[in-house]
Amino acid sequence: MDSWRNCLHYPNMKGVLTYALYGEAVSDRQHDWLHWETIQSRSRLHRYRIAPHRHEQFFQILSLTGGRAQVTLDGTAFGLAPPAIVVVPALTVHGYDFSRDVEGVIVTLMARDMAEGMESLAAGVIATGTDPVHRALDGLLAEADRPGEQHDLAMRAHITLLQVALHRARSLPASLGASEGRARVHVGAFRLLVDEKFRETRRIADYADALGISQTHLSRVCRQVLGASALTVIERRIALEARRQLLFSTLSIKQIGAGLGYDDPAYFTRMLKRVLGVPPLTFRRQADR
Repeated sequence: MDSWRNCLHYPNMKGVLTYALYGEAVSDRQHDWLHWETIQSRSRLHRYRIAPHRHEQFFQILSLTGGRAQVTLDGTAFGLAPPAIVVVPALTVHGYDFSRDVEGVIVTLMARDMAEGMESLAAGVIATGTDPVHRALDGLLAEADRPGEQHDLAMRAHITLLQVALHRARSLPASLGASEGRARVHVGAFRLLVDEKFRETRRIADYADALGISQTHLSRVCRQVLGASALTVIERRIALEARRQLLFSTLSIKQIGAGLGYDDPAYFTRMLKRVLGVPPLTFRRQADR
């Protein structure tokens, strides 16, 4: 299957651009999804060079089966010859240069799915012992393409098998400085915590306490890794949920705000306008056109 967009539902640094998928600006859409495409389908549109960029919420795996490539992961360059696997967790700055005869696939999953039930995977290249990873990827994509009974359970199982295969494989990690590595760990943990707690609290202190770090440090690492304040991260997550409800419910703005912990509808409206770029009522009307 070689198409520009194969979306398969799975329920559930300043100057560096942040994309949904490369070349696609972060959009208002939210997917619980697995996406896969051939390396050719996107790279040929960019003359076989993918400039350094990062994804806030996606975990990517590139499987190179033909041609040649060079990948840069957080400033560390690796030459790739098939078969090779590139592991790209969320927030990793990565870029590629491919030969024109490149073959392989890129698989994109939600970072939170890859973080469940297992220690986090580091960015890196798997150059030997790739067979178990390829088998795990083949099984995952086969189930995604041809859903059977208990599809959700099967997808979770295939993702777990993929995680195990990646952990077991010998990898060449990207060389991240100790300070930068800790910052990314803290930001990753913060974003997962925001996903769990955004309806309950917007207080930076609550999140910092839960992470065991100071508010100042939390704000510093958010700006360092994401280029945004800790409060902005929280408000973006709240706005994401508000967008869903604006699009798919008949609740009033006041009711949506109350459900997200805002007692003052005017304050909630101002926050959404700042994040969405338009007032929530305008956003809803534009979506209904």
